[in-house]
Amino acid sequence: MHTFITAEIGINHNGDLNLAKKLIDSAVVAGCDAVKFQKRTVDKVYTQEYLSQSRTSPWGNTQRAQKEGLEFGKKEYDEIDAYCREKGVEWYASAWDIDSQKFLQQYSCKYNKVASAMLTNEELLEEIAKEGKYTYIATGMSTFEEIDRAVEIFKKYQCPYELMHCNSTYPMPIEDANLKIIKVLSEKYQCKVGYSGHEEGTLVSTCAVAAGATSIERHITIDKTMYGSDQKASIEPYELCRLVKDIRETEKIMGTGKKMLSAAEEEVKRKLRG
Repeated sequence: MHTFITAEIGINHNGDLNLAKKLIDSAVVAGCDAVKFQKRTVDKVYTQEYLSQSRTSPWGNTQRAQKEGLEFGKKEYDEIDAYCREKGVEWYASAWDIDSQKFLQQYSCKYNKVASAMLTNEELLEEIAKEGKYTYIATGMSTFEEIDRAVEIFKKYQCPYELMHCNSTYPMPIEDANLKIIKVLSEKYQCKVGYSGHEEGTLVSTCAVAAGATSIERHITIDKTMYGSDQKASIEPYELCRLVKDIRETEKIMGTGKKMLSAAEEEVKRKLRG
């Protein structure tokens, strides 16, 4: 049993490539399997009316300035691609529009990701599924009927996928975790089911592994007090190290499910039963 652990950098790099590299370094030190980013074409994802609204940010006083300030382009992703290869860690990204997915196709990423917000965007799902790459599908905010339709698309293209249980609140109250749904999803869809978490701390994510999650994705940050809507629902480097350690130990604790006596227990049995 090996839980696939992704450190979700997302937009917590705040448009700073050096900060993105520090976050990649944190994921590597902790022992994560991959890092993940988010890619948007601002004018495709948001309306012009929304982009013209006021918003104070380090990049200006409109929603457009904030959204564009958080986006990396080809130059930055070329560096991220090279840096991750140098560090020996996989990277991939969740695209929020078709142009962004096509942009990501120029890189040899092993994985794709469907963000919860995009689960009902069937045109985007078709574009992703046609690639045939192993895809993590987050199910936050979704009904079974909506998940059914997404799964149908990936089956149509024979694209391998893994669902991810998710509650799309930032941060998520722990009483909303509902980890028992992991088994329900696994049995209903006959596939692997991971967990994408937005809670504070690491306990829920570790419990998710004990509940059967085959992958874990968590937002990471250098400092939760930094600017950004995802920072508070993220974990810092020391928490990420603890999470990976706890997950690996949980894998050992859960065992195989087979009834068997260890050599040490056999020795105790001889002493106590004669």
